[in-house]
Amino acid sequence: MTSTGSFLIVVGVDGSEYSRAALDWAMDEARQRNGQLRLVTAWNKPPMAWYPAVLETAAGEIAAEESPEQVARARQGEALKTAADGGVAAAGEVVDTPSPASAILDAAKDADLIVVGSRGHGGFPGLHLGSVSTQVVTHAQCPVLVVTRKA
Repeated sequence: MTSTGSFLIVVGVDGSEYSRAALDWAMDEARQRNGQLRLVTAWNKPPMAWYPAVLETAAGEIAAEESPEQVARARQGEALKTAADGGVAAAGEVVDTPSPASAILDAAKDADLIVVGSRGHGGFPGLHLGSVSTQVVTHAQCPVLVVTRKA
């Protein structure tokens, strides 16, 4: 249990369907335990990229693409709003890292539970367990719940 006495649940948030299901599960658990959430969203700039990217559409219009950091902050904001609307105390972290699993594990050093979706936005949709959830389960210092059903 955390030093504050409140049950702390760390949730990996990436905007995927499984991530939303993990957030829903964690919110239910936090309500039952009078706990709080710590939401973690990781981002990283792809190699050889610069932002904002400006693109020309097929119709000749100019469109600006959001940076990975902007996308991560928007996803984090949506998750924090969902928690607030659900009546659950939540704080968030947006972390610049090539390893989302490390960001979740670092945020969970004083946690009672970690909740992650079984898959995120990775490129292998046939996998039942993605790389981030596998790493979190393997290295966590507290119990981990992996949500396998979409929201």
